[in-house]
Amino acid sequence: MSAAKRGTERPSGSDPGAEAAATAAAPEAAGTPAVSLPRQRQDTADGPPALNLLVVGDDPTGAFTAPWFQDGGGPRIRILRAGNLTAAGRLLTDDVHCILLDLPDALEGVRHMLRVAPGTAVLVLTDGADDGSAAEAVRVGAQDHLARSDVDAGSITRAVRYAVERKRADLALRKLTETRLLAQENRRLERGLLPTPLLEGAGLRFAAHYRPGRSRALLGGDFYDTVRTSDGVVHAMIGDVCGHGPDAAALGVELRIAWRALTFAGLGGDALLRTLQQVLVHERADDEIFATLCTLDIAPDGCSAELHLAGHPAPLLAGPGRVPRLLPHEDGGPALGLLPDTVAEWQRVPVALDGEWRLMLYTDGLIEGRIGVGTQRLEQDGMVRLVSRLLAAGLHGDALLDAAVTEVRELNGGELTDDVAVVLLERTGLEP
Repeated sequence: MSAAKRGTERPSGSDPGAEAAATAAAPEAAGTPAVSLPRQRQDTADGPPALNLLVVGDDPTGAFTAPWFQDGGGPRIRILRAGNLTAAGRLLTDDVHCILLDLPDALEGVRHMLRVAPGTAVLVLTDGADDGSAAEAVRVGAQDHLARSDVDAGSITRAVRYAVERKRADLALRKLTETRLLAQENRRLERGLLPTPLLEGAGLRFAAHYRPGRSRALLGGDFYDTVRTSDGVVHAMIGDVCGHGPDAAALGVELRIAWRALTFAGLGGDALLRTLQQVLVHERADDEIFATLCTLDIAPDGCSAELHLAGHPAPLLAGPGRVPRLLPHEDGGPALGLLPDTVAEWQRVPVALDGEWRLMLYTDGLIEGRIGVGTQRLEQDGMVRLVSRLLAAGLHGDALLDAAVTEVRELNGGELTDDVAVVLLERTGLEP
């Protein structure tokens, strides 16, 4: 039996009236655009879902004049017809699952369909399996090719089903690849936005621990920085933008960069905080956004410092033979963005630093974790006791910060939901 005859046999269970409508819709002469069949339902009550196949070409052998193909209990393949690419464009909808191209220039047809219907599977009808254009069509983007001599219910059903599944797999893989690439780019971007301390010649050890509260993020609303200016003063800063997500992270980066630029320009103290508040007010998304900030300016000899607090927790100071304690916080001012410049004030707090010392700056994510059951929080007193124990065990630098954050997580009974940033500056007898 010929391929054309097999393709035009009445499939079992078909509707003679539907066949008559399909035959009437077929072109009467080669080169005449075909009239498409009316839209049909996607599902049948007594069988698997149907797949719509759009055949593009003149179909000179009449292989696709049947209204549908079906092989056993497989899906029913409904046939839609278009005589050329222009006519095909008018029939392309989300209901078309696969396109079969029967055109003289199959490669151009594949390229055209990839442009106009990138999410639809494409098959190419060839004169034989060894047709040189078959492999090229697949290389260009078709899911598969089908020899004209193999057109029957079984081969059409299998080819369409496999092509649709391959296309779905291709799209899923492409989406996964794009997602991974985007995640890698975001990680590189966020990593580049974390600060590099500039402390050459300061004679201090520096360590930092940063953990954003957002899942799989590298940057949160917490921010910090440390630089040494030409006069030998070491300037350290840590802050926290209220809220979570990329907007808070972006604002934190803007404030950090502004702080570094203003510090190198010679601005400090109350004037620096007022300028940073202006930056925040100008850049924030709404009037409810604010940021806490702690700045510390350490004298060149390392024996004294000046502290400014804007609604931020006071740093911890420790040293040999001394009980770790919090620096004074009573003269701290409001968080940035809460009060107008004409009202807000931030007092300078002098700090004495004798001999060897360790200063730890942190955000509230470190002290607001739960301890045990209930709603009890670690808070500053609990954090001081925790760090004192770790210092007594001989920990310092990165090891001290890592152990502190790990223990806070364990006390919380799981991952901390808030951003955590901790900065440690150490002046010891060790070589920096």
